[in-house]
Amino acid sequence: MIQIRPISDLRNKFTELEKIVKEGEPVYLTKNGYGSMVVMSLETFADLTNDIEMKLDEADKQAALDDTRYSHDDVFEQLRRRVNGK
Repeated sequence: MIQIRPISDLRNKFTELEKIVKEGEPVYLTKNGYGSMVVMSLETFADLTNDIEMKLDEADKQAALDDTRYSHDDVFEQLRRRVNGK
């Protein structure tokens, strides 16, 4: 179940929130009724970011092997062509 709590719970009910995030569930915190931040366990955060970091490391290795470089204009033009089917 999604946990949405006021940010004051971070101070007042830390132990309760800690138990929720240790179970692998994020807690969404609000401030004045609006979303403010998400609290999650280090393990959950690592699960979310490990694949990205691995892909970035892989891209760095490929870049080191190839001298070809593209400007952001070139990259976005290629993306526009793919999206627009040209």
